[in-house]
Amino acid sequence: MSGETLQVYFLGTAGALPTTQRNPPCILVRHGSDTLLFDCGEGAQQQMMRSRCGFTVDAIFVTHWHADHFLGIFGLVQTLSFNGRTDPLTIYGPEWVCEFVTILKTVARFNLRFPLESIELANGSWVRFDGYTVTAFSVNHGLPSLGYILEEDPRPGRFNREQAIACGVPPGPLFGRLQRGETIRVGKGDEGRDVRPEQVMGQARPGRKIVYTGDTRAVHSRIMDIAHDADLLIHDATYDESEAGRGAEFYHATARQAGEAASALKARTLVLIHTSSRYTNADAHINDAKSAFSGPVIAPDDLDMIEVPFRD
Repeated sequence: MSGETLQVYFLGTAGALPTTQRNPPCILVRHGSDTLLFDCGEGAQQQMMRSRCGFTVDAIFVTHWHADHFLGIFGLVQTLSFNGRTDPLTIYGPEWVCEFVTILKTVARFNLRFPLESIELANGSWVRFDGYTVTAFSVNHGLPSLGYILEEDPRPGRFNREQAIACGVPPGPLFGRLQRGETIRVGKGDEGRDVRPEQVMGQARPGRKIVYTGDTRAVHSRIMDIAHDADLLIHDATYDESEAGRGAEFYHATARQAGEAASALKARTLVLIHTSSRYTNADAHINDAKSAFSGPVIAPDDLDMIEVPFRD
């Protein structure tokens, strides 16, 4: 896992209605050689081509069953099949995901050439990948809905070269073994002794963390224990503050509420998504969010990509 790239492609940033500039919701996360889709709105596969991400998809995570978040899966599955995919594809989601995949198989029955699988997730469910975990949490959108947290495993602490030499470890391959967590032996005969990794390695460092809320009212007070300290908080910001009442009515958040969430959760960067089609730009959203959050605020355009760096 050490050194893996972590890139977030915003393939669709619109609200329920697409515009000429924004496609329905779809976020592609590339972690090393893995590619995950979080939601897959209509036109997602065209956005994948425009962003040059290709069609390698290892899993799809759906937040909820409003059409703007899943209609793109039908066309994508057909394209994957036409391209000769044989590996299974798992679609994860809240209640009704199994029924959805059954319908998907029925629609694609003449051309489906690979296994489609479904796994229902609930609050606290997690899916393990190589070097990281995706955890689901409940949100408030008026129907069974989930947000997702992608969190890497802790990274090894820094290697203390001087301490290793002081312990009698000669520079060379033994350094690498210690950094990989192996206990080594130095010296010969009765004078030989073990050197353990914890003697020459600093404290473990946290891995990177992305939180995606999907569509929701503000729910940060419920998820403080699992969603805090994210490198990237991708939060529903359908409305600016002048439409706070409409947001509450339709189970969405405002940009200011997203800023409040970022501040409470101590996020490093806030990303505003699911912009209503009533807005021609996101200037008011950014200003609203910045009134509550002092960190960086981004309102991405479709096809923007953010690379999440290591913290140190």
